[in-house]
This record gives sequence, C-alpha cells and structure tokens, in this order.
Amino acid sequence: MKEIANLPKPKYKRIVIVGGGFGGLKLARLLYRSGYQVVVLDKNNYHQFQPLLYQIATAGLEPSAISFPFRKLFQKQERMHFRIAELLKVESEKNEIITSIGILEYDFLVIAAGLTTNFFGNENIRKNALPMKTVSDAILIRNTILQNYEAALDQTDSLKKEAHLNVVVVGGGPTGVEMAGALAEMKKFILPKDYPELDFALMNIYLFEASPKLLNVMSEKSSEKARQYLEKLGVIVKTDTFVTDYDGEKVVLSDGSNHSTYNLVWAAGVMPISVQGLAATSFGKGKRVLIDEYNVVKGYNNIYALGDIAEMQSADFPKGHPQVAPVAIQQAKNMAENLIHLKNGKTQKAFQYVDKGSLATIGRHLAVADLPYLKTQGFFAWVLWLFVHIMMLIGFKNKILVMMDWAWGYFFSDQALRLLIKPSLRNNTSSAK
Repeated sequence: MKEIANLPKPKYKRIVIVGGGFGGLKLARLLYRSGYQVVVLDKNNYHQFQPLLYQIATAGLEPSAISFPFRKLFQKQERMHFRIAELLKVESEKNEIITSIGILEYDFLVIAAGLTTNFFGNENIRKNALPMKTVSDAILIRNTILQNYEAALDQTDSLKKEAHLNVVVVGGGPTGVEMAGALAEMKKFILPKDYPELDFALMNIYLFEASPKLLNVMSEKSSEKARQYLEKLGVIVKTDTFVTDYDGEKVVLSDGSNHSTYNLVWAAGVMPISVQGLAATSFGKGKRVLIDEYNVVKGYNNIYALGDIAEMQSADFPKGHPQVAPVAIQQAKNMAENLIHLKNGKTQKAFQYVDKGSLATIGRHLAVADLPYLKTQGFFAWVLWLFVHIMMLIGFKNKILVMMDWAWGYFFSDQALRLLIKPSLRNNTSSAK
C-alpha cells in the first residue's frame, strides 16, 4: 500500500485525528490555525449528532437535520484535510497507521474513534436486533417499524398483528428512555391517524433494563421520575431484567417470560472501537485506551486518545470519565491548547473534567435534569433539554431545521417525515475511478 493519494507532504508537523465525533471534530476545529497540518479520518463524510438519533428513528426529525458534512466545515482551511477511511492498525515504531485507503505517516496520532454496539456475545441478538449508533441505524429502525405497521394491515392472525405492532427497547440509559418515550407519544398522537384500520390498543411498548434502575448515571429521584413519566405514557418498564435471546420474533427474558415483536431496538450497551497495534498494556478492563492526564496513551509519547474510547483514571473517576459528549469536548479543548503549547515550548495543562450535569427527556413537558446545584423534573427540565441540544448542534441551518420540526410537532402533534426510503440494488454497478 502507498501513502494516501493526493495528500500533500506536510510542511508542518502532522496531526492525524481518527474519528470525527464530538471530540475529534472539536479538536480539529480548534487546530485550524495552530501551525500543524491536520488530517481527519472518518468512515462517513459527515458528523452526526448522536443524542438525537432516536428522533430520526421515530420520524421526528430528518437525517440531514442532525448531520453536517466535514468538507463544509473545513472549507478554505489549507492545512486541514479530510479522508473517508477506517483505522486498521497502528504501527507506532514507524509513526504510521494502516488505513482502509493506505498508509499514513503522523507526527502525532489522536484516536477518537468512539464506541460501537455491544451485544455481549449473543449472536442471535446481533443478527436480529436493531442497534442505534449511527444515522443509518436510525433510518433502518424507522423503516422497519413503519414497514411492520404496513404489514400489520394485511394480518388476520391477532397474535401476528400484535407482533408487528409491539416495540421492545432494551437498555434503560438516556437513549433507551428517550426512544421509549418518543414511541409512546407516536402511538398516542400520530399512528392512529396514519393507520385508522389498526387497533393500537394491541400495541405494547416495552423497556427492559438489566440494572435495578433507569438512567444509572443520574440521581435516584430523576431515575424514579423518568420511570413514572414512561409508565404514565403507557410504556411497560421492567428493571432487573435481562434479554437472553431474540430470534427476530420472540424476546426471551431472564425471568423466563417472553414477548412477541418484530421490532427490537438494542440500546443496552456499547464497547470501544477496536484499535489494533497498540500494546496490550495500553488497554483497560473494558478495552478502553488508557491515557494520562494529558490524554497521552499509556506506553507512548506521541499517541493520544480522547472521548468515549479513552480511559483517564483519577481519584474522582477511578474507572474513567463517563462516556458522554461533554467529556470529549472538554478533553479536545484541553488537548488543543496542549498541542499548541508543545509546539511553542510552553508548559502543558493537566485535564480536569467539569461536570455540568445530565439531562434526559421522556416526552412533551416531561424531562429530568441533574445539575450541579439543582435537580429538577418536568417542564423546566424539558425546556432546558431543548435549549442545550439546540446549542450543541453544528450549523446554523441545522439549528433552524430542528427548531422548526420541533415547533411543528409541538403545535400540531404531527410530522410529515414517516417515509419508507429504501435504496434500490442495481445489477450493474460501477465504481468511480
């Protein structure tokens, strides 16, 4: 393999950033005028705002509203380069990485590849469940649910019809809770209008969580309130409940019971993207990459990691920081300053995480918020959740699109986004050369 075609030989030291999520993208943007050549690699050509994926899956937003192309962000930045590629192996002794499009040299390597879905070794669940980590996953969930409602119209068997209508969400973290709440509001306000021939009293929405409480990262009060809100919306919530098997129709639980559904959304676990080539001692128990307080990977001096994939152990966080966007963003800010200080021979600063709180929404006027000096639920928490997520979106146009979709949905309890868009397969395909 050769070095990436058409990537200019650097006149400056090169920083390669693997992953364009919250941390990787923030770091790249902060290094625009740093005096480095910055190369960003990602398997997609766009940044995706993962906290709102569930709204794509439930037809509340269109995919373009939470996606933003990297090349638009990097326009007119001569030292910034982007390539669609995946990291295959790190060859630290050569200061090179092997990628899906060739070998790339680096002076500094930043691993910000993020997480992937964890099925805990259950092959049946991996094959049949619907994960929700990407925009493509969210579109597949939307297509699957809508297609099953169309299929339910032609079912005469009541049990089969119920299986087409039921939705099971596995995982009681923010993603699972918000997904279940959105489905419940969809059932209440939208689906009966779209499918007047179906009896949605047959539809059950289940939320299964293996631990004793929902929203484990939040307070007991917020956890209990979230459960109350979900049950008020008609969601059947079961904690201390493992899903042990799923064959595409029957969900088997740890208590021996089972439920029928063709729609199982898996939000139960994540694990770090695999990074080949680093020493075994550079990984923690959960396969997160071990880093020091400067985000330097254990055992190396010019390889860094940040965000969900990284584990920085400290007295306050003995198992590493929570795998949430604010950690990645704050680490990126600190790392950008340190890389600039390193270039200029200045003292670097150790990372210190500032926890600004946690938020989760369940439905209209229903949300929970754990802030440093305040814990609140209901309408105020819901408004705060809306504001925070609008501000975190990239691109003014995206902010406007999301606000318009939310306003329309709020006042009219409807959206026109319930489209079954499936790519067609061509017999004769050609690749660009």
